[in-house]
This record gives sequence, C-alpha cells and structure tokens, in this order.
Amino acid sequence: MPPIQRKKCLVEFQLAEQPLRPGEVAIVGAGPGDPGLLTLRALMLIQQAEAVVYDRLVSPQIMELVNPQAERIHVGKASGCHYVPQEQTNEILVQLAMQQRRVVRLKGGDPYIFGRGGEEAEFLVDNDVDFQVVPGITSAAGCASYCGIPLTHRDYSQSVTFVTGHRKSDQSLELNWAVLAAPGQTRVFYMGLHNAPTIVRELTAHGLSPDCPVALVERGTTPMQHMTVTTLEQLEDTIRQEDFKPPTLIIVGEVVQLANKLARPGQAGWDSALTQQA
Repeated sequence: MPPIQRKKCLVEFQLAEQPLRPGEVAIVGAGPGDPGLLTLRALMLIQQAEAVVYDRLVSPQIMELVNPQAERIHVGKASGCHYVPQEQTNEILVQLAMQQRRVVRLKGGDPYIFGRGGEEAEFLVDNDVDFQVVPGITSAAGCASYCGIPLTHRDYSQSVTFVTGHRKSDQSLELNWAVLAAPGQTRVFYMGLHNAPTIVRELTAHGLSPDCPVALVERGTTPMQHMTVTTLEQLEDTIRQEDFKPPTLIIVGEVVQLANKLARPGQAGWDSALTQQA
C-alpha cells in the first residue's frame, strides 16, 4: 500500500473509533465560536452523543453539527444570572450517565480554562462516572489570532497570562497586580467587563502605563465579532461608548499595537471598526 494511502486509512480509523460508551461523559471544548475551529475529535463526539449539555457560549453554527437525535439541555450562564446553577449542572451529568446515555458536556473555548470543567470532572469522579476530556481552542488564542494580535512576540511580549476578571459573587477581584503590571507580557482577562474599573485602577497603580494598548473583543471568531483597540486609560469610556457586552475579552499589552498591521479583513467575523480608527 502506498505510504500516502496508508496514512489516510490510519486517520480514518482514528476518527471512526469506538463511540462514547453508555454511561460515559465527554467534557468537550467547542472552541471560541467559529465551527472551523472545532477539533475533529469534538466533531466526532457531538455527532455520536445521545445527550448534549451545552453552554450559551457554544455558537449556533456548532450546535447545528450535533447529532439531530440527541437530547439538548441548555445550562448557559451569564455573569450574575445563572440559567442553571453549577451544582445542578453537575447533577444533570451524573443522572444522564446513570441512565446509560452517551453524554457530551459541550463548553465554549477550552473546558479547563475558566470553563469549570475541572469542577465537573471532580464531581464525576466522586460519583464513579467514567469521563474523558477533549480540549478546545481557548477564546484567548482564537480571538487574538482573528484580530491580528500575537499573544507572544519576541519584540513585545515574552509571556502571556490568562486571568479571570470575574470571581464568585462573595469575592472581590484580588489578583497579584504587581506581577500583572510587570513589562514584557500580554494579559488576557476573561469575563472582565464588570471589573474593568478595578483592572484599570490596579494595573496603573502598580506601574503599567495608562497609554498601554488594550483590545476589546466581543464574540470573537463569529460573524458578530466586535473588536476595538483603545488604551488602558480610555478602557472604561470605550466600553461604555461602544456598548460592549459579554462575552468580551480584554487583551492588555504592547502586542495589541500589531492588530492594525496583522489583522486580515477576510477572517471570519472580522469587524472593520479597527481599520476605521486608523
């Protein structure tokens, strides 16, 4: 058999592997929204699932790829307004598994990066439910790439930090601001709109320049993408004036200044607001 044909057969075999076992849960990352960023394994599993428990951040385009016979259970969450409490979501997964269903827990981005996938995996282990985890392209990587922002760059940023901009309702946003304000890095705040005043106040108080470039990316990689470049000093005004809504990433760092140069207008969901500011 020619080598090229043999490799193709191996890939086809892997994609046609044994489906989820009855009573097993797959915690699957759906990526940031563009269905083209879904992994092959994720696609295989959502097409085999008998029940899909999904978040509001999973795009409609990806939901169209789900097995049409599968039961769909929406447990979407928004900051301060939980459609289904996390504890109830955990219980739903266990109950479906105990019914010997093939279950996919479908989450936007990557399930282990601010996706509460670790909490759900712990609960499954505590209840003796078999599970697997399929990583997804996290929102930071997908949205930044679609907006022409390299998260690291030898000239501007030697590290990148993913930061939660939201805590449980009874906790304040207490982070190591001195470390986050240090130069030579990119900071990506997830769910940070509500705490934008705190982000601005603490970063500037710990030495970061008010002129530091900042990108706001709402619904990145989707046809509804809204992206704008501003500065740390103008961040709150920009959020208010352009009416940014969750889900929005806040990217802080010198690499943001490359967005004008590197963004490709043909990228899916590209919003021309950035080029109009030039």
